[in-house]
Amino acid sequence: MSRVANRLIDLPAGVTVSVAADAVTVKGAKGALTVAIGAGVSVVQQDKKLAVKYQGDNQVRMRAGATRAHLANMVQGVTRGYDRKLELVGVGFRAAVSGKSLNLTLGFSHPVNYAIPEGITIETPSQTEILIKGTDRQKVGQTAAEIRDIRPPEPYKGKGVRYADEQITLKEGKKK
Repeated sequence: MSRVANRLIDLPAGVTVSVAADAVTVKGAKGALTVAIGAGVSVVQQDKKLAVKYQGDNQVRMRAGATRAHLANMVQGVTRGYDRKLELVGVGFRAAVSGKSLNLTLGFSHPVNYAIPEGITIETPSQTEILIKGTDRQKVGQTAAEIRDIRPPEPYKGKGVRYADEQITLKEGKKK
């Protein structure tokens, strides 16, 4: 039995759900999100709760658990939203938002311009902090990972783009 799929999802006030045969749309104060539903999985709305039903083999059970997790993430996304914080560590490393792009100075011979995806907002509270916000958990995480991959932290001095809660283990340098 999938224990994840058996748990009900509470719908807070202001969240509406429309269930179709092959997709579920969740609408809230921060926007609307849609997830596709695979074969053998169905979503039922009972009062202010969502239930995921399934029938089939092990693959369908796993898909039902994943569908329930996606729906719970969508409900949280349209009510509170998601955010990730990145830090720039290094002399002269800066970030600034201009229009629909993030301008990064990361020690390369050229500035890096990162196009901000649709549905994502990026703020720079200071020159060395980047705050990524959005309703879709996957998009927020993917955007943060793409920005981090431009200049990941190096293991000797720790310079680069890192998550705010990330611990970098530094290697010992050469000894004379």
